[in-house]
Amino acid sequence: QVQLVESGGGLVQAGDSLRLSCVASGFTFSSAPMGWFRQAPGKVREFVASINSSGGRRILVESVEGRFFISRDNAKSTVYLQMNNLLPEDTAVYFCARGTTYSGSEGKYDYFGQGTQVTVSS
Repeated sequence: QVQLVESGGGLVQAGDSLRLSCVASGFTFSSAPMGWFRQAPGKVREFVASINSSGGRRILVESVEGRFFISRDNAKSTVYLQMNNLLPEDTAVYFCARGTTYSGSEGKYDYFGQGTQVTVSS
């Protein structure tokens, strides 16, 4: 079965960096677009970043452009989210997801991991 396991979250100060990882199993990772989403307390889950199956194309939500970078290692079935210059408003649970197509729309993702908490203090 499809499994997505995130790691790398934590408590950091504003301006710090974190790298999230998501290890995938149960499907052909190299054929699947992958994405990252986040859900802040009291808010709906929102799209953060997407990467196509080869890793050559990326989409980032405007609020993280220039600070976050999505990448993947198909040999390790892992997708990463490098987060730099973190802000308190980045505080959320971050989820990786498998896409059915390369997209920034949550409806195009069929499996989500359990999430990893990122907390940014001011």
